[in-house]
Amino acid sequence: MTTYSGKGPPGSQPEADASADLLQSELSALYALSQSSPFVFASPLGPVPTGAVSSYLPRFVFFGPHASEQSWSIALLAGFDHGDLRSSRALVALAARLDADSDTGHALNVTIFPVVDVLGLVSGVLGRDLARAHWGSGAHPEIALLERDARQRGYHGFVTIETAPPGDDAISVRVRGSFSRVLSPGLELMSTEDAGSYPIRFESDGAPVAAEGPLSIADDLSIAPFELTIRIPGSWSAGDYQDATVTLLERFLRRYRAFQAFGQHL
Repeated sequence: MTTYSGKGPPGSQPEADASADLLQSELSALYALSQSSPFVFASPLGPVPTGAVSSYLPRFVFFGPHASEQSWSIALLAGFDHGDLRSSRALVALAARLDADSDTGHALNVTIFPVVDVLGLVSGVLGRDLARAHWGSGAHPEIALLERDARQRGYHGFVTIETAPPGDDAISVRVRGSFSRVLSPGLELMSTEDAGSYPIRFESDGAPVAAEGPLSIADDLSIAPFELTIRIPGSWSAGDYQDATVTLLERFLRRYRAFQAFGQHL
């Protein structure tokens, strides 16, 4: 089974190749961890047709303590552009952290897709803009697989990690779609308190919800999901990028599990 080649195409930048090598090593370690973990399980999604050898989207499923079929489920996605794999490495690090500190996701089902742009990583094709893709268009094989998975699993929400455009020096956060029909609309999925010392900016988006991303198929799903997009400044080092991503996601999961507990007692 192949998740991707681990090497960039001929002529690619050495820094990009080194990042791909690091990600391949970290993914291999996570696959090994999942063999004995009571909380994190590997379940690659595919195949993605990539020529002579089919590849798979890495997928890891975390079942928190006391999780059940009634537990809220969330999909975390990163690696929409193989030219910057820092978001992918951050989600791999989060999966390992959840195995070590499972209470962070108590009673939650969390599915982690650290690398969406598998075809681009294998072929070296840039500019596929998968983060902006319409999930119902069928234009990209990875997105088509994610669409099918979303329809089967009925996620309550999607959290996407991206790199902010050049010039942005603060983490940006955008929330779209429904949060819950049960809980108070005044509750926030993320607040400035969750950011701690990290600079953060909350954004509104005038684009139609159905135009792009997972919410483009929301009307066809049995559950009205939300989408939380977190963009980390591209100027940050790989270490700062990863630390910020893991920290924010851990705090988000703790907040979200509290919402679930609150909702179950209404």
